[in-house]
Amino acid sequence: MGPNNNLTGVGIIGTGSYVPEKIMTNEDLEKLVDTSDEWITKRTGIKERRILDKDKATSHMVIEAGKKAMEDAKISPEDVDAIIVTTVTPDMAFPSTACIAQEKLGCVNASAFDLEAACSGFIYGLSVAYGYISSNMYNNVLVVSADALSRITDWTDRGTCVLFGDGAGAAIISRVPENKGILSLDIGADGSGAGYLELPAGGSKNPATMETVNNKMHYLKMEGNEVFKFAVRKMNEASRKVIKEAGLELEDIDFLVPHQANIRIINSSRKKLKLDKDKVYVNLDKYGNMSSASIPVALDEAIKSNKIKKGDNVILVGFGGGLTWGSCLIRL
Repeated sequence: MGPNNNLTGVGIIGTGSYVPEKIMTNEDLEKLVDTSDEWITKRTGIKERRILDKDKATSHMVIEAGKKAMEDAKISPEDVDAIIVTTVTPDMAFPSTACIAQEKLGCVNASAFDLEAACSGFIYGLSVAYGYISSNMYNNVLVVSADALSRITDWTDRGTCVLFGDGAGAAIISRVPENKGILSLDIGADGSGAGYLELPAGGSKNPATMETVNNKMHYLKMEGNEVFKFAVRKMNEASRKVIKEAGLELEDIDFLVPHQANIRIINSSRKKLKLDKDKVYVNLDKYGNMSSASIPVALDEAIKSNKIKKGDNVILVGFGGGLTWGSCLIRL
């Protein structure tokens, strides 16, 4: 999708985020599996991650992040026309987590649904919100990306359990002044890589049985090397595509907010886009990979800490299971 041709733009007018209080450090993981702080830090850049309390569900994080985004945007719950929750860990198969959160948020006028694009979910959610607003169907859309990956992590698998954490990030998408907001968007998928990152059981293919539980099929499975290769390639390609579609050059980019999966992937993207370290937001060390929540949590922190300033050209880019990818060039 290229530049918005409306008289007004479509963009983010408020952000919010929430991470659980409970911290699990690399040292804590050393007591669970055969690993070490040095090994995890060197290969991933992760030092700690947040874990959602057992008596809470993904909707709790959606509500907390959503409230903050509405407050930041200075709009009331009644002003929200749609709630899109992107998640791979819904409270349950149905009703949607968005519907569960809608009631608690007080967004009585909003349609509500979940969207699943794994770690690319926030960019996919942005693209749907962009379509709603640019077509004049809605005025304000709340996009909340939230995942409780600790619930689908096998804590005996040292290849995956060191990577993931829980959290939620939210944004209010609305009309903004001309030449601001979303300048270009790119989302895509490659289903031939579906088996590289999956949750094998719990759906219609492998409903829950004693066998699926005993075989640990309700935990996330990943072929890390394949996902890594895909991520390095797609993060660069998708970023360059939205720069070109917006009619800008590499040197016009002020900031990069990437999906927080692995520091080596982030550094590769930074170098290919010729950006200095201080132009890339990294919170991977604190939170690990929070799936679709990674980008909006990082964006919220970068804005609130004044790393990103008004008028900056910012790339949001991610990749995930599906395989999927998404990138967005936004002017704040």
